[in-house]
Amino acid sequence: MTIQAKGLKAEEERFGWKLILPAIIIIASLIFYPIGYNVFLSFFDVKLRGPNTYIGITNYRDIITDLAFWHAVWTTFLYVIFTTIGTTLVGLGVALVMVKEFPLRGLVRAIILLPYIAPVISVVFAWQFFFDPVNGIFMHLTYEKFHLFDQRFNLIGSPQNAIIVAIIFNIWKNFPFSYLMILSRLQSIDATQYEAAEIDGASGWQKFWYVTLPEVYFVVGSIVILRVIWNFNKFEEVYLLTDNVKVLSVYTYFKAFTGTMDQGQGAALSVIQFLLLIGFILFYVKRVLKW
Repeated sequence: MTIQAKGLKAEEERFGWKLILPAIIIIASLIFYPIGYNVFLSFFDVKLRGPNTYIGITNYRDIITDLAFWHAVWTTFLYVIFTTIGTTLVGLGVALVMVKEFPLRGLVRAIILLPYIAPVISVVFAWQFFFDPVNGIFMHLTYEKFHLFDQRFNLIGSPQNAIIVAIIFNIWKNFPFSYLMILSRLQSIDATQYEAAEIDGASGWQKFWYVTLPEVYFVVGSIVILRVIWNFNKFEEVYLLTDNVKVLSVYTYFKAFTGTMDQGQGAALSVIQFLLLIGFILFYVKRVLKW
């Protein structure tokens, strides 16, 4: 490459950086400034009126010694684990069915997407009505028709039962995403692989284990990491459905914006939640996806 060509290439690179620099500045401001300011606030006793008071790591010390925080961590892990596994497995199962040819398959595929595209607020209210202890369909069937319970009760009114309902709701609402991603990969698998497996005498389970699963492995792995990120930070579905499931996002909201409105601890909780999520992502990418 001549000196003139090298100079022209360097000039083009500088011009390219000038073109994308405004976008980089805007994106960095929207991402890094809120994160940095949140970390900054976590070391202060934040006051809505008057100056904030620097208190060092007191917010973090108070959080890790609070039993309510550890209960929220435990609830969050339960919620994330079961919702991630549930949405992935249900999505995989539905995709394996929908990849087959049958009448009105296109219509059925479209109907399956309805829970995912429906507004959260509308489906949450529908579920709340379904489990209403007085007028709900659930109590009408289980208590009046089949006499499974001795009395009416609010299923989403207790933390023990509400977490189960929240998990089921999340699986029902979000499995179409997993289904759609896996289905797109299943449709791209070369049919000759299955034909070769049949010639070798492979059973249906063996074809799934040795042909289908390796082909969808990285798609499923990517879905899992995305669902963990989304479910770990999930707020609106849980908060709107019931106030008895204190996952970390809901617990942080109550700490920062209700009661004493301790926004310093709310900021510290956000930092802890961020670090927990980053730690899981690094572990998962290195050990499971092996990137």
